[in-house]
Amino acid sequence: MSVDVASKAHHYSRLALLRLNSRTVSLLKSASTVSLWTLASRITGLVRESLMAAMFGASAMTDAFNVAFRIPNLFRRLFAEGAFSQAFVPVLAASKAQNGDAATKIVIDKVATVLAWALVVTCVVGVAVAPFMVWAMASGLQKEPKGYDAAVWMTRFMFPYIGFMSMVALSSGVLNTYKRFAIPAATPVLLNISTIAAAWWLAPWFSQSAMEPIFAMAVGVMVGGVLQLGLQIPALRRLGLLPRIGLSWSAIRTAWADPATKNITHLMAPALLGVSVAQISLLINTQIASHLATGSVSWLSYADRLMEFPTAMLGVALGVVLMPQLAAANASGNAKDYSALLDWGLRIVVLLAVPCAVALLLFSQPLVAVLFHYKAFTAFDVAQTALALQGWGVGLVGIVAIKVLAPGYYARQDIKTPVRIAIAVLVITQLLNWALVPFFKHAALSLSIGLGAVINALWLLVGLRMQKSYLPEPGWLRFLLQVILGAVVLAFFLGWAAQAFQWLDMPGQHLQRIGGVAAVILGAGALYLGTVSLLGLNLRQFLRR
Repeated sequence: MSVDVASKAHHYSRLALLRLNSRTVSLLKSASTVSLWTLASRITGLVRESLMAAMFGASAMTDAFNVAFRIPNLFRRLFAEGAFSQAFVPVLAASKAQNGDAATKIVIDKVATVLAWALVVTCVVGVAVAPFMVWAMASGLQKEPKGYDAAVWMTRFMFPYIGFMSMVALSSGVLNTYKRFAIPAATPVLLNISTIAAAWWLAPWFSQSAMEPIFAMAVGVMVGGVLQLGLQIPALRRLGLLPRIGLSWSAIRTAWADPATKNITHLMAPALLGVSVAQISLLINTQIASHLATGSVSWLSYADRLMEFPTAMLGVALGVVLMPQLAAANASGNAKDYSALLDWGLRIVVLLAVPCAVALLLFSQPLVAVLFHYKAFTAFDVAQTALALQGWGVGLVGIVAIKVLAPGYYARQDIKTPVRIAIAVLVITQLLNWALVPFFKHAALSLSIGLGAVINALWLLVGLRMQKSYLPEPGWLRFLLQVILGAVVLAFFLGWAAQAFQWLDMPGQHLQRIGGVAAVILGAGALYLGTVSLLGLNLRQFLRR
C-alpha cells in the first residue's frame, strides 16, 4: 500500500514539474517574442534619432521638439501605460480567471467607455493650456523665443497623441492578458517608421515651404499614433474583444457605476500618485536642463534613447510578460509559483542588465559616435551625450529591476507600497540633483535618476522579502559571483576597445565605424557569455529553469 502511495506521489510530482517546465518555456518564449519586437522598435527608434541628430543637431529647435513631445508622453505615462495599466491588467486578469470571457468582455466595454470620454476632455483642455504646460516643464526655453513658440505650437498639435496611446494601452492590456504579446510589442515600430518618414521626406519639403523643418516630426508623431491604434483593432476583433464604447450619457453613467470600473479607479488613485512621482522627477529634470547650456535637453534625450534600448529589451519585456502571470498566480492563491516567477525574472535581469551597464559606462562614446555623429551633430555633442549616457549606466540594473519588482506588488493589487517608496526616492533624487548639478551639469540629471532607481529597486526587493511574498531560490551566491567575474572580464575588453580606435576621427568612414562597433558588441557578448559558461553557468538550463 505504501509503495502505491509513494508511486502516486512520484507521478504527481513529475506532472507538477512538467507543468512548471512548460510554463517556464512558455514565459521564455513570450519574453523572447516581446524582446525581439522591442529590439525592432529600438533599432527603428535609433534610426529616427540618428536622422534627427544629423538633420537638426542639438539646438533650441530640437530642445523645443523634445519638450513638446515629452508633455503628451508625460500624460500618457500617467493615464495609460502607467497608472491605468497597473490598475487595469490585474483586474482584467482576475475577472478572466474567476468569471470567464463573457463577463470580462463587459468589463472591457465599460472601462473603454469611461476612458474614451475622459480622454476627450483631457485632450481639449491640454490643447487650451499648452503654453502653461511648456512654461511649467521648460521655462528656460524662453531664452530662445523662437524655440519657445515652436514648443507651444508642437505641444498643441501633438497633445491628442495621448488619446490614441491611451486606447492603445487599453488594447495592449487586453491582448497581453490573453497572451497575445506580439501585436502590442510590435506597435511602437509604427511610430518610429512614421517619424523616420517625416524626417526623411516631409522635413525637406517643410524647409522648402518656409516652414520649420522640425514641425515635420510633430506630424510624424500624430500619424504614428493613428497607425498604432489601427494595428490593435484587427487583433481585438479576432478575439471577440473589440471594445464597444457607449456614446450616450446613460451608457457613460452605467459604465462609471460598474464595480470593476470603480475598482480600477480606486486602484488608479495610488498608482497615479506613484507614476506622478516619476513624471514629476522627469519634469524637474527637464526644467533644470532647460536652464543649462543650450542643447542640454537634447543631449539627455539622445542618451535616454540609448538607455531605453536595454531597459525595453529586458525590463519592459519581462514586466509585460510577468504581470498577467503574477496576477493569475496571486488570484489562484499559488504563492510558490508567484515567488518562482519573480526569482526567474530577477535572475534574467542580473544576467543581462549587468553587462549592458558595463557597456554604457565604458563604451558610451563609441556608441554615441556611431549613432549620432553625422552632419549637424558635432564631436562636442557626442561628448556631452556620452556623459549623460554614463549616468544612466550607473543605475541601469536598478531601472530594469524595477520593471520586474513593481509588478510583484501590482499583481497583488498593492499599489500603495511602491508609491510610498517612489515618493521617498523622488526626494532623494532631487537632493542628489542639488548636490551634483553644480559639478556635472546635465550629466548629473541622469546620474541622480540612476542612483535613485538603484535605491528604489533595493527598497522594493526588501519589501517583498519582508512580506515573504518572494523567497529566493538556492544558488544566488554562486550565480552572482559568476556574473561579477564575467563583467570584470567584459570591462577590460570594452575599456581597451574604447581607447584602441579613434571613433570620432572617422568622419567619412561610416560603414567602417558601424562595422567596428558591431564587431566590438558581438565580441563583448560572446566573451561575457563564454566567461560565465566556463565558470559553470549552464545558460540553456538557466533560461529554461
